[in-house]
Amino acid sequence: MNALAPITTAAGLDLRATFAHDGYLILPGFADSDMLARLQTATQAELAAKRPPLEYESATDYAGRKVQADEFSDSQSIQPTGTTVRRLLEAFGRDDIFAEWAKSPALLAIMQTLLGEQLLLVQNHHNCIMTKHPHGGTRTGWHRDTRYWHYTRPELVNAWLALDAESPDNGGLRIIPGSHVIEFEPDRLDDALFLRDDERNQELIAKALPLTLQPGDLLLFHSHLLHAAGANRTDQIKHSLVFTYRAADNQPLPGTRSMRLPDIALTE
Repeated sequence: MNALAPITTAAGLDLRATFAHDGYLILPGFADSDMLARLQTATQAELAAKRPPLEYESATDYAGRKVQADEFSDSQSIQPTGTTVRRLLEAFGRDDIFAEWAKSPALLAIMQTLLGEQLLLVQNHHNCIMTKHPHGGTRTGWHRDTRYWHYTRPELVNAWLALDAESPDNGGLRIIPGSHVIEFEPDRLDDALFLRDDERNQELIAKALPLTLQPGDLLLFHSHLLHAAGANRTDQIKHSLVFTYRAADNQPLPGTRSMRLPDIALTE
C-alpha cells in the first residue's frame, strides 16, 4: 500500500502558484490509513514515554497565553500541568516511522515543487509532535515562525500533518492568507514580534481563516505566514506532526539557534 497519495506534474504547477499567492495549501487525505495509523501509534507511545527532548506546557511563553498551571483538567488520564507535554522535540529521530513520513517521495515531490530540487529537513525548528490537551493548552498569538528562525531568506515550508481532527474547538490553527508577503512597520509588532492586538491590525486580523482538518490532511504553510491558535475546549487531546523544509541554498545564519543541529539532506 502506498503511504501517500501521489500528485501529478500538472497539479504541482498549480500548487506552486497557489502557494506563492496564499502562503498555504491544504491537501486532504494526503496520508493514507496505513501510514496514519502507524504515525498515531508511534505518537501515542512517544507521548506516554515522555522521552526528552520535550517542552512542557507550563514552560511555554507564547504571547496570548491565558491558561495557568493549575487550570488544566487531569481527566482522560492527562497528567497535571507541570508534566503536561506541549511538544515532543526532534521527532525525526524518535521512531523510524516519523523519518519515513518526513522523507516520503510524494511529500518530497511537493517540497521540491515549492522550494526547488535540493532540499533539507530542518532539525532545529518544528521537527516535533505538537499536542493540545483538554480544556487548556496555550493560546498562541499572531506570529510568523521567522520571528525566531534565522536564515538567509524567510522562505521555509512547514508540513503540518493532522493526526486527529482539528478545528477552532480543539485549538486548531488560524491563518491570514497572503500575509507572508506583507511588510510591517516595526511598531505594529510587540517586542517578541507578535502582531499587536490594536486598532492598526484589526482590518488584517479580520481576514483570519480558521482551519478545519481531518486526520491525514496535510497543511503546508510558508514560514512567514501569520498564524495563531486557540485553546483546546474539548475532552480529547489533539496531536499534530510538524516538519520544516528549506532549500539547500537558504542557509542558517552563523551563531543563531538555527545552527544548533545540522539539517538533513534529502536529495542528491
